[in-house]
Amino acid sequence: MPRPLGELEDAVMTRVWKWNRPVTVREVLEDLQKERSIAYTTVMTVLDNLHQKGWVRRESEGRAYRYEAVSTRAAYAAALMNEAWSRSDNAAAALVAFFGMMSEEQRQALQDAMRIVQLPQTAGGDTGNTGSAEDENPASRDEPGGR
Repeated sequence: MPRPLGELEDAVMTRVWKWNRPVTVREVLEDLQKERSIAYTTVMTVLDNLHQKGWVRRESEGRAYRYEAVSTRAAYAAALMNEAWSRSDNAAAALVAFFGMMSEEQRQALQDAMRIVQLPQTAGGDTGNTGSAEDENPASRDEPGGR
């Protein structure tokens, strides 16, 4: 499970995710400088740290690197939510409390996601299997409730 990104790491990764392409230190620096005073070497260090932590991959381009996200912001958010949920001693109560904090827009997004998850999945044609996602996930059989 990833640790939450620090404030500056998040600011850098937000740009990497938003642009969805390999980026240079200079590009990130110039965009960050619209909001704050920051040095080239600071951005370079943050991107190097993100690379060492496995958040970005990099390719050499001349004397510089281009950095690209390894996963999406959605995957990052999902991992954080899963980690927080797994630390609870009462998963159902944690979910109820979480749902109670949601805005109407978030509730609608959750309902939309649940509809997608509950759709029958067919890979390579119709297998006739209309089982749930839990049936298709071997890990969900290991513990009650798929946890």
